[in-house]
Amino acid sequence: MRIGELAHRTGTTPKAIRLYEARGLMGAVARAGSYRHYGEADVARVLLIRQAQALGFRLAELDGLPHIDTTAGWERMAQLVAQRRAAVAQELARLAALDAQLALLEAELHTCDTLAVPATPQACVAPSALVAPPPPHAPRRSPAPHRHL
Repeated sequence: MRIGELAHRTGTTPKAIRLYEARGLMGAVARAGSYRHYGEADVARVLLIRQAQALGFRLAELDGLPHIDTTAGWERMAQLVAQRRAAVAQELARLAALDAQLALLEAELHTCDTLAVPATPQACVAPSALVAPPPPHAPRRSPAPHRHL
């Protein structure tokens, strides 16, 4: 098949396929005269590249892809997947800490809303907001003054 059909079957563009080839991700591509000729293995390779990109991998990280059919290639890809999973776990922990901080702020706002009379900012602070732990993996910087609404 030619590049247009490969692009159509994989949901990409000929330009993207040429980029994958230029970066060495496609391995050796057969030629029929001046035209590139692709087979089913190339379809699978492009779909794998697209799946990796959808999972957050950059093309520069996929340098072992042309050798994925070897033990070293599989080990390289498994290592990349493990690294990506670790990064996702770290991001999930950061988001959980952010969610906890938002819950504290929500409780503080709810406390202020339930007071029937004007109150001082200290009166609106939810008790647990006074001892909130810092989020894990947060960059260290000088604390900003806490402003109450």
